[in-house]
Amino acid sequence: MTRVLLLGGTGDALKIARQLTPQDIYSLAGLGRVPDDLPCAVRVGGFGGSDGLAQYLDAEGIDLLIDATHPYAAQISANALTAAQRAAVTVWALRRAPWQPRPGDDWRVVSDWRAVCKALTSFSRPLFTLGRAPLDHLDTIAAHQRWVVRCLDAHPGNAQAVVIGARGPFTHESERALFAQYEIDVVVSKNSGGAATEAKLDVARERGLPVVMLTRPEAQQGIAPERTFESGAALLAALGALRAEARVRNIQTSWRGNEV
Repeated sequence: MTRVLLLGGTGDALKIARQLTPQDIYSLAGLGRVPDDLPCAVRVGGFGGSDGLAQYLDAEGIDLLIDATHPYAAQISANALTAAQRAAVTVWALRRAPWQPRPGDDWRVVSDWRAVCKALTSFSRPLFTLGRAPLDHLDTIAAHQRWVVRCLDAHPGNAQAVVIGARGPFTHESERALFAQYEIDVVVSKNSGGAATEAKLDVARERGLPVVMLTRPEAQQGIAPERTFESGAALLAALGALRAEARVRNIQTSWRGNEV
């Protein structure tokens, strides 16, 4: 029997969690809504770094650790790899492909918050889709700017910032309406990949607006997942095959044990 610990917090992870079994565990950091309709157990909160996670893997008898966290959750992914190695547990990772610029796109690629701010100097109505990160900088907004910050949950803004709590997927129609309502002149985005939030890039292209694109953090060197998947469907198919093989081995072992 293969017991799974799924590290989640993304829409892709939730889809995987809905296909797990009661013996499996879905782990969330605690930000956003905690689902209460899953067939598996749900754990909320951190583990205490890689050491704490390694101890948890051992204590719970986890056979397979699946890292389906956000592509920008670099520290969590690094902890998962280190912990799995220490606990001698197989680790798989879901890593959806990043977006690629298309004809007509105007991407300004940056690597950190300081570069984001520098790239926005000449703009007045940025739409931030970086999660909660901009909330720590609402008191530094330039006098000529009015920010729109979209993250999972609503938070207080101020005289120069509107904070919108919303969850994807987002449609082209809703993004067009948002851009028009707030007169957006630049989009600030992580290169998360996937279809759920891609409409903003299409609408930016339609309107001839630039996109300040924050690059993905570099993967940890020296340790890698045993398998990496670009889609939840491919990962679930592999998990189904793994469990089918385990069932066959269990049956074969039982037969041999019953032989006289």
